[in-house]
Amino acid sequence: MKAQFITAEQVAAVLGTSRSKAYQIVRDMNKELKAQGYLTISGKCPVQFFKQKFYGFELPEELN
Repeated sequence: MKAQFITAEQVAAVLGTSRSKAYQIVRDMNKELKAQGYLTISGKCPVQFFKQKFYGFELPEELN
C-alpha cells in the first residue's frame, strides 16, 4: 500500500534538512492546504502535495 502522507522526519531525510526545518516546511504546506479548505494533520502532509511543491523531486519508492 502506498503511503498517503509524508512525515516531517521523512521530509528531513528526503531533503537533507534538520528536523526543525522539516517541521517548518510541513507547517507551511499545511497552512496552504487549510487556506484551500482541506483538513490537515500536524507533522504530516499529503505525499502528492509534497511532490507538487517540490516539482521534479523523486521520493523514495516506499513513499511513491
